[in-house]
Amino acid sequence: MEELPETDWLVTSQEGLEPIRAGIFHVHTPEHPAADEPGIVDFEIPASQAFGTGQHATTAGCLAMLTHMKRQGVVVRNMADIGTGTGLLAFAAMKLWPRALSLASDIDQVCVTVVEDNAETNHVPMGAGAGQLVMTVADGMEHPLIEGRGPYDLVIANILAGPLVSLAPDFGKALVPGGHLVLAGLLETQEASVRAACRRAGLRLAARTVNGDWSILWLRKRSKV
Repeated sequence: MEELPETDWLVTSQEGLEPIRAGIFHVHTPEHPAADEPGIVDFEIPASQAFGTGQHATTAGCLAMLTHMKRQGVVVRNMADIGTGTGLLAFAAMKLWPRALSLASDIDQVCVTVVEDNAETNHVPMGAGAGQLVMTVADGMEHPLIEGRGPYDLVIANILAGPLVSLAPDFGKALVPGGHLVLAGLLETQEASVRAACRRAGLRLAARTVNGDWSILWLRKRSKV
C-alpha cells in the first residue's frame, strides 16, 4: 500500500488566511500585501509549525488589548511573552514600547527558529539589550533567564486555561508592584477559574474583552502601599 505523505495540519490550516486588523496592527501571510497606512503597524507572519499568526481570536484579542493599554498610558520597560509561538505578540509589544527589554519563550524548541525567521522578516532586532528581543525555550516561568531578567512591567501569556491557573502565582511573583498581565487562550466559560487563581496571586482585573468564545484579560498586580 502506498503511504500518503505526512501533512502538517497546523501549517495547512493557516495557509491562505486572510489578513486581520486588530488595534493598530495589520497581520498577513506572505500571500497578501502589506498595509501601507499611516499609524498602522504591519507584520508578515507566514504559516508555520508555531501557533500565533494573528488570525486566532485569542491572538487578535491580545493585539487589540495591548493597543488599548498603550492608549491608556501604560509604560513598559521590561516585558516577557510566555508561550510566544511565532513571536507575534512580543513583536507587537516591542512596537508599542520600543525601548523596553523584551523576552520571548516557548516550551517548543521549533519556535526558536520560527521566531528568529519572523524577526528577520519584520525587522525586529534580536539581542539582550533595550529594544531587542531575546528568545529562550522554557516550560512556564521556571528558567534562569526568565527569572534573572525579572521583575517585569508586562507579562503576556496566550496559552491555555489550565496552565494559566497553575502559573498564576509565578506571574504574580514575576511582576513589579503595579505591573501588568495579559492573559488569553481561555474560553469565556473558563474565565472564572483563571481570575480566581489570579486574585489569590495578588492580581486584579483592569479590563476584559471577549472575542468569539475567548476571553482576553488585562490584570494588574497590587501596588505597594
